[in-house]
Amino acid sequence: QLVESGGGLVQPGGSLRLSCAASGRTFSGYVAGWFRQAPGKEREFVAAVRWSGGVTSYADSVRGRFTIDPDNAKNTVYLQMNSLKPEDTAVYYCAAKPGVILSTKPNSWNYWGQGTQVTVSS
Repeated sequence: QLVESGGGLVQPGGSLRLSCAASGRTFSGYVAGWFRQAPGKEREFVAAVRWSGGVTSYADSVRGRFTIDPDNAKNTVYLQMNSLKPEDTAVYYCAAKPGVILSTKPNSWNYWGQGTQVTVSS
């Protein structure tokens, strides 16, 4: 089970940190990722990390602003979001899949959290 937290309302230019904790399993041997879905749009890839080795991948729209950060000791993956824009507003989902492929396709991922709302507005 994946449990997200950390969403909320933030002004443009602000920061938020999302957390995703895995219960009942470890991320070891898995890839962890974040996706988001805005109203009326398809779910889209944001970032992913290979738990062993730390290789990362980012969507072009967030590269340089967002950082995906795994914490082995806490079995938790974070998404640090800086310089937030109104177009970042969406429900953010944590996901996990076994193996090493950093897939950008939602249907390639096996496990999903319940989602957390991020709203960027003044």
